[in-house]
Amino acid sequence: MAFGMAKRIVIIDGHPDPYGRRLCHRLAEAYASGAANSGHEIRRIDIRSLEYPLLRTRENFDHSTPPKNIAAAQVSIMWANHIVIIYPLWLGTMPALLKGLLEQVIRPDFAFERGKPCWSKKLLKGRSARIVVNMGMPVLVYRWLYLSHSLRSLERNVLKFAGIGPIHETLFGMTDESGEATFNRWISQMTALGRADG
Repeated sequence: MAFGMAKRIVIIDGHPDPYGRRLCHRLAEAYASGAANSGHEIRRIDIRSLEYPLLRTRENFDHSTPPKNIAAAQVSIMWANHIVIIYPLWLGTMPALLKGLLEQVIRPDFAFERGKPCWSKKLLKGRSARIVVNMGMPVLVYRWLYLSHSLRSLERNVLKFAGIGPIHETLFGMTDESGEATFNRWISQMTALGRADG
């Protein structure tokens, strides 16, 4: 997309807690505000307000009809040309409900062509992404000791698998020990990213 053109951005807020002041929710709101103020179109997928079953079998994954709210999420992802995924690091990875959402969404004939080698037909090409993760540990510890393993898995095994790229990362660490001044600085950063990603 040429510089300066409005983008269609879908923001996936992957924190399942409905409490409105969670950091992830505030980061999502800030990004949306910055993007909207720059003239970009925004849609939101907030897992805290969605109900959907977890997939339990290969048969369900391959052949079941997605629930209506999952189908609506697929419509928003297909509409978008930039995808933002925001989540907290829980037990070293994303919350289970976010993983469950991605398993429901990244289905045959939506993200990749059924019956073809997985590397040959990536149906979500033409979309970029930003992943935003906040965590209790220092970011350098996550990157160098844990090798950003869950982040790399999301990038390689979900987004790139479906053809999404380039993918950018924004990580916030030591959230349990950070105060409101730090949070406000991060929120300002997210507002700026919302403007810049367009």
